[in-house]
Amino acid sequence: MKIFVCIKQVPDPNTAVSKLDPNTKHLVRSGVSLVLDPADEITISAAIKIRDAVGKSELVALSMGPTTAQEALRRALAMGVDRAILVTDPALAGSDALSTARVLAAAIKKEGADLVFCSTESTDGYTGMVPGGIAEALGLPQLTFAREIRIEGQKAVVKRVTETGYKTIECPLPAVVTIASGTFEAIYPTMKGIMGARKKPFSQLKLTDLGIETS
Repeated sequence: MKIFVCIKQVPDPNTAVSKLDPNTKHLVRSGVSLVLDPADEITISAAIKIRDAVGKSELVALSMGPTTAQEALRRALAMGVDRAILVTDPALAGSDALSTARVLAAAIKKEGADLVFCSTESTDGYTGMVPGGIAEALGLPQLTFAREIRIEGQKAVVKRVTETGYKTIECPLPAVVTIASGTFEAIYPTMKGIMGARKKPFSQLKLTDLGIETS
């Protein structure tokens, strides 16, 4: 099984107050500490748990962003992800949720995936629209707000968080799953994991590699 987990580098929510450039309306990222989104640490942990439970599977971390996003992907590798892909291109600067979803979907389609993990929303944009956009672009079912997930043959089964408890929902694979915040315990990189991350495959893609026109 090939599993993807989509992650994002964001201004550290513990040290930075998000600000918008008054001219471009883009998030100001210069002069602030950038980290792997804390919500993504939970999602990565959920993806690792499924990979290990299923066995004979590969877990790939995928991100779209500037070259600095390599650091977030390196942390994912140190946590236990097998391989990382960064889509980075000057033409992607200031992309909205729709553009981001289309690009990530194109990268996933290029490789093929049985399962795609996403956090419910990022801690900088808070749109919550990218996972649904990925599912739509790939024509896949989406299971949302999962607090538990298991794979049974060719289907995914999740306990979906609701206001009064949870619902058990299932769908055929491949599928996109969003993880509810605070539902899995984050894995913290060990020194062995950090050292081992340096040897794991890491690739970068541009829009031309995905067959996407800048326009």
